[in-house]
Amino acid sequence: MLNRLSSNKFLLQLICLVSYFTTTKALDLVVGNKDSVCDALTLITNGIMDYYEGTRYGGTVGMFQPPYYWWEAGEAFGGMIDTWAWCQNDTYQTIIYDALMYQRGAQNDYVPANQSTTEGNDDQAFWGLAAMEAAERNFTNPPPDQPGWIALVQAVYNTMWSRWDNANCGGGLRWQIFQWNSGYDYKNTISNSCLFTLAARLARYTGNDTYVDTAETVWDWLEQIRFIQDGTNGYQIYDGANIGNNNCSTLHAQFWTYNYGLLLAGSAYLYNYTNDEKWLTRVSEVYKGIESTFVNQSTGIIYEYMCQESGKCNNDQRSFKSIFSRCLGQTAVLVSSFTDRIMDLINKSAAGAALSCSGGSDHHTCGINWSYGSWDGWYGLGEQISALEIIQNTLVLEVPPPLTNSTGGTSEGNVNAGLNTRDPTNKNEKPVTQKDKAGAGVLTAIVLIIFVAISAWVFI
Repeated sequence: MLNRLSSNKFLLQLICLVSYFTTTKALDLVVGNKDSVCDALTLITNGIMDYYEGTRYGGTVGMFQPPYYWWEAGEAFGGMIDTWAWCQNDTYQTIIYDALMYQRGAQNDYVPANQSTTEGNDDQAFWGLAAMEAAERNFTNPPPDQPGWIALVQAVYNTMWSRWDNANCGGGLRWQIFQWNSGYDYKNTISNSCLFTLAARLARYTGNDTYVDTAETVWDWLEQIRFIQDGTNGYQIYDGANIGNNNCSTLHAQFWTYNYGLLLAGSAYLYNYTNDEKWLTRVSEVYKGIESTFVNQSTGIIYEYMCQESGKCNNDQRSFKSIFSRCLGQTAVLVSSFTDRIMDLINKSAAGAALSCSGGSDHHTCGINWSYGSWDGWYGLGEQISALEIIQNTLVLEVPPPLTNSTGGTSEGNVNAGLNTRDPTNKNEKPVTQKDKAGAGVLTAIVLIIFVAISAWVFI
């Protein structure tokens, strides 16, 4: 995990040196201007690909180099799909396509073999969100004999929904899929907000109201368990709670941009689709919480409240502003009454992010602090993809809104995708038949005979 340089003195000297040589090297960005934004995105994306291992000897397709986890690759490719669509930049089109296809796994549900013992619900969901982005932007479709992007999203949705756990805390998804992983006892907002948003986006794309029902169930549970609470300045959205002995009663009081972003965007999708005022109210309350928690009051620029100012953001947390920025753009498009407020926040933050992308030997390595005025010495995949998302979303009003199957979306779906696969939680396992039992008995008998024969031979 990349951290600040250990010596503060050396760090300050380095920042001063870099600032001297890069004062005029920051990205020359005119927010909202397509040519300017797309030129900046090209440089930022090139920096993202510096961390990609899928094109290196021995590297895995779809994976970024350690210490970046699998879920973050899904986050990155989701953003790069928008770059492809909005800037007509096909430089990395094949890499994106190959990653989404390779990492879908043998069961086409984004539980690939290389992640099958460590994957969490939120990990799977971030690849589902990338596939959803591909569907809504008419990204290159898989061939007819392969599942379409929507079918892949439906497989993610179906397998996640099958893990809904009413036995503990009255519902909700656990953080982890597998019992042996640390965090299996934890129910968190991100796993459930991902399911909520996937359901909302599938509802709008397909016109199937069953997905609305799921989204409502998830939201109601988040409120009942008090992960979402009314606050003085909008919603307070907690990270989660351990099941433990008190059934999720002790909340972890941590507040992260990506939880707010996904619940904001999911509510925006549902309001756009249903025109139900309750979803507009929820957009309003989540956004109030965003303004009071994640906006620097002196600069009007986004920051990661829990860790950024203390310099303690870990590898994962340094990428949270990426999906958050994408969710802001989606909401600005889908809920017109919030367009101006959100675009003001996006544009100010994008201008600050462009100034931060002035570090490194390439002079477009991005930092974490968008209010700093230049590169702050931080660098990594999270910083790059966060800058990519906030800058490209200054274009969000200039491009078509997310497509549906009735407005030009061409992705093929399968409402039953994922229902007949071998789910790791055993809830979707194929029932054991008498034929299976008989076969197992014969096999056991054969093994026993061989064992007895060998034992007798050794004795003789």
